[in-house]
Amino acid sequence: MSWSSWRIAAASLAVTGVVAGGAVDIARGIRMDENLGLVMANYFSYFTIVSAIATIIVLIAAARRSGPLATDDGVESRTLAVALATTSTAMIILAIVYNALLRGLPLNLATPDPSWVAFLDRWATETLHVVVPVYIVIDVLFAPRRRVLTWRALIGIVGIPLLWAAYTMLRGPLVPAPDGSAPYWYPYPFLDPNGPSGYETPMLYIGVIAAAFLVVGGILVLLTHRHHDAAHPARTPRLRTRVRI
Repeated sequence: MSWSSWRIAAASLAVTGVVAGGAVDIARGIRMDENLGLVMANYFSYFTIVSAIATIIVLIAAARRSGPLATDDGVESRTLAVALATTSTAMIILAIVYNALLRGLPLNLATPDPSWVAFLDRWATETLHVVVPVYIVIDVLFAPRRRVLTWRALIGIVGIPLLWAAYTMLRGPLVPAPDGSAPYWYPYPFLDPNGPSGYETPMLYIGVIAAAFLVVGGILVLLTHRHHDAAHPARTPRLRTRVRI
């Protein structure tokens, strides 16, 4: 199987995770008599889902490498290389945070999920936080024809999550919780400024997120140089003898 086929397979698997997660939220929304329009709008506002959808698009584009996404020698275009680095950084960080801090935490549901909903929930969680990120790491380490990135790529790698954070903080006070429990909604509790510390806690976490993307993104940029060095090993210069007459 070619590397392009593997990327298509990974993108297809990520699609199943996104669809399964959406089905879970719809089922829970119906069971709890929530506003389904808000439920779905909120679902597509989670950073996990935004990152997964972006990863799907970028992997498919990388598999095709057509139009402005590839150069004549088959190497990734700069646009595609930065997009791959950005989505890869996001998925790797999501995997680290979930598996290190959130795995095993109980869900605070008013009523337990039916077995099929619980199965879809596990499928979505494991697919988007374990299986796809593992593929991403393999892709980062071994995918052929990678373009060497400069440090300027970190502008996009760090800028995208900051744009999402700005969107989240601006949208939060304008959107009520689907169950009517609050006149605001934030995808993650640590971004909610309605606690005793106000905006101090969300801003601190946003700074931590930016730092994490800077570190992981920097590692991915360095790895593109490793790819380049492996593909173009240093040549030993020929010694030329000058004969004086």
